[in-house]
Amino acid sequence: MSSSFMPAACGQPQRQYLLDLLDQIPDPRKRRGRRHRLAGLLAVGIAAVIAGSRSFAAIGQWAADAGAEVLEDLGARRGPAEASTFRRAFAALDPDKLDQVLGAWLWTRSVQVKGRLVIAIDGKTLRGAKDQAHGIGAVLGQVAVTAKSNEIPAVRRLLAAFTDLAGAVVTIDALHTQTDTAAGSSTARPTT
Repeated sequence: MSSSFMPAACGQPQRQYLLDLLDQIPDPRKRRGRRHRLAGLLAVGIAAVIAGSRSFAAIGQWAADAGAEVLEDLGARRGPAEASTFRRAFAALDPDKLDQVLGAWLWTRSVQVKGRLVIAIDGKTLRGAKDQAHGIGAVLGQVAVTAKSNEIPAVRRLLAAFTDLAGAVVTIDALHTQTDTAAGSSTARPTT
């Protein structure tokens, strides 16, 4: 795929918003020896994965092939990083914080169907993620189910993370059709 995939798919305001969100992730690397800004590394890594990279070696190769203009647009102002730099940076990150930031960015990329935001919540797999009825098919958030528990408390924590579900259509397994789950978010109310 062309190295210009991410800039074409994500206009300047969205790229800048993503970089602003990625800047909120604390850099776990030691200050000494840092060459690349963390937000730029993460943005390049995300663009490479969107373009089809499935390993750190492939991400490093995508970055090397991307060109200076694409890297600059993604916040990587010091040129392409090596695969090992991506591996170390991603391995040291707080995965929950990265997940939260990417979920917030994807939320801004969500589309509406007939004037309503449609969110599918499902355990284990993303059923319906490729279906047009569920917008862009992106993961907006995820919560692990703790040992000796079930999906109910995890779904309640996930719904609480969404600050504004007013007017949204949320599809969910019948297991979760409970008043406490529906009322768990301050904006989510059960309908009759």
